[in-house]
Amino acid sequence: MESRIVVLASGSGTLLQALLDSPMGGSIVAVGSDRSDAVALGRALRAGMPAFEVEPGEFATRGEWDTALLEACQAYRPDWVVSAGFMRILAPVFVSAFRGRIINTHPALLPSFPGAHGVSEALRYGVKVTGCTIHIVDEGVDTGPILAQRAVPVLTGDTEASLHERIKVVERELLVETLTQLIGVTP
Repeated sequence: MESRIVVLASGSGTLLQALLDSPMGGSIVAVGSDRSDAVALGRALRAGMPAFEVEPGEFATRGEWDTALLEACQAYRPDWVVSAGFMRILAPVFVSAFRGRIINTHPALLPSFPGAHGVSEALRYGVKVTGCTIHIVDEGVDTGPILAQRAVPVLTGDTEASLHERIKVVERELLVETLTQLIGVTP
């Protein structure tokens, strides 16, 4: 039986598109976002995929939003949840419901440079090599078990934008490879 995946994304959806274009695409049952204007939702709809948004501003409290996001995801009965550029910390109630089955991508070699500014922090620190990490989500911020990592050199003259673009290319490849191995989808 094929695994069921819900992908969460907040932005342009390039990680989502890499999954849609891979053998993994057939396992995706829905795409969700915290932003109704996320380009990722349009990518999902063009691929014939159900899409949903749960915007934090529509809820009186963070707890209400957490519950709504959890219920929206649970409605699709996923075996896996993939946080692919989803720029929100998942609440303990969400993590608990899908414990060990939430995958996240991060644009740094964890445990170095966790959080939302990994690329800029790597540049500011002056590292010569950074990269990307695929990991299981736990209750911390980018602290869960690491599944895979790949290095990306920092080039002379790199800006945050140029370095992040090179990391994204590697991140897309690594996400597809890691999920293919983890879930067992064959090309």
